[in-house]
Amino acid sequence: MTQADEAKYWVAFHLVPYIGSNRLQRLLDRFGALDRAWTASAVELRTALDERSLASLLRCRAEIDPDREMSRIEQAGIRVVTRQCPDYPGLLTEIPAPPPVLYVKGTLSHQDAVAVSIVGTRRLTPYGREVTKRLATDLARAGVVVVSGLARGIDGVAHEATIEAGGRTLAVLGSGINVIYPPEHRNLAERMTESGALISDYPPDRDPDAPNFPARNRIIAGLTLGTIVVEAPARSGALITADFAVDYGREVFVVPGSVLSDASEGCHRLLRNGARIVTSAADVLDDLNLGVPHAPSAVQKALPLDEDERRLLALLTSEPQHIDEVADAAGRPVAQVAALLLTMELKGLIHNAGAQHYARG
Repeated sequence: MTQADEAKYWVAFHLVPYIGSNRLQRLLDRFGALDRAWTASAVELRTALDERSLASLLRCRAEIDPDREMSRIEQAGIRVVTRQCPDYPGLLTEIPAPPPVLYVKGTLSHQDAVAVSIVGTRRLTPYGREVTKRLATDLARAGVVVVSGLARGIDGVAHEATIEAGGRTLAVLGSGINVIYPPEHRNLAERMTESGALISDYPPDRDPDAPNFPARNRIIAGLTLGTIVVEAPARSGALITADFAVDYGREVFVVPGSVLSDASEGCHRLLRNGARIVTSAADVLDDLNLGVPHAPSAVQKALPLDEDERRLLALLTSEPQHIDEVADAAGRPVAQVAALLLTMELKGLIHNAGAQHYARG
């Protein structure tokens, strides 16, 4: 039997309630292959399954056509990667009860063995946006695959910055691949399939549901050598990802924030509990023995500055400042400062951190 023929039975079993990773392994141990388990008699199946899972299988087996299910998946441009496939992510095999089936749109690669996740709050601050962009950009330039969850906030910024830097990024979804959530990230998701992949362990048409998101965080942590938490309030899904990383023996890196900011309360708790502090991609690369990031290009920075630009640059720091604050400090009209900032951004001297906040570098 070919790998594709075998995969359709993995998909079929994946659709059966109460048959997860452990029961699937028992079926494999008992029958040697899932096609034989799918057609086995109730008496034979009872030697591997409890009564509840057996009843569920017998009921679903009468309703599920493995060939039809596989055809629908392939027509949607989705690949099925089972635990027995050679391109199943190696890092994921190391976690307890790795997902038996992954649905993938895009490509998996040997590069994915060098991956770091970046996670954080959906309600990011300008500071969080800027830090995430810098970390993702520098990691991507160093050849590190960036993994996140395609959520609003930190996740979306991490994916976007990685793509803009020419890097590779993976998104682990809390829904099926045919149901992109949040919907405003559909375009981003499509772009990701060209430079990475969308990954889900939920059937392709599964709607997003609150319990799905903490569960998918185990895969984000499992796919990576380490997890970076940029901003996380006291109750945050990012903290769940960090907990999984600790359980798997992976590194947890935390970006410190303002002690006055609720957005970093969870981050500071992680730091108190022994997580590694990170202020740049170089910290992560050094701790993971991955070398150093490429130095940023100096071409744009070599462009000459006029006196007004020089004065304005002196007022900016690595901490994002609102344009009104910059204009007040410079004693210039906002419109004039906006024009200068745009020119400086084009020269690569400053970054627009979003919401009219600007920072050096």
